Amino acid sequence: MNRRDLIQRIALGGAVLVLMPSIVESCSKSSTGDNGKLTPGGSAIDLDITLPAYSALATAGGYVVVQNIIVINVDNSKFVALSSVCTHQGCTVGFDAPSGDIKCPCHGSVYATSGSVITGPAPSALRAYTAAKSGNIISVS
Repeated sequence: MNRRDLIQRIALGGAVLVLMPSIVESCSKSSTGDNGKLTPGGSAIDLDITLPAYSALATAGGYVVVQNIIVINVDNSKFVALSSVCTHQGCTVGFDAPSGDIKCPCHGSVYATSGSVITGPAPSALRAYTAAKSGNIISVS
């Protein structure tokens, strides 16, 4: 194995490790049962975008799902935080950067970044949270 092959395999393995939890989570119903609620007591969630787990938020169109909340970097100046639990049957939604919509992979519901339903069968909007960026930290409350 030459150096180039080794680097490609390491890069591919790293990408799989980063993306796999989101893919697996989006294919299953929420098992935590908290419907996108913040940590007990309503405390804020602080996400450091310099950490690998949250580095997707450093670029426009990137998103992460943490504690049943999808946090999206809409355009580097606007960050959105919504419940990641589809209001139809509880599947985990994901952000589609090219369309700018939030989509449920289970039954096709589509939401705007405001959380409102664009296309059903979802019966209601996703719960919205406040997201603010200060330096490299995004706080969700």
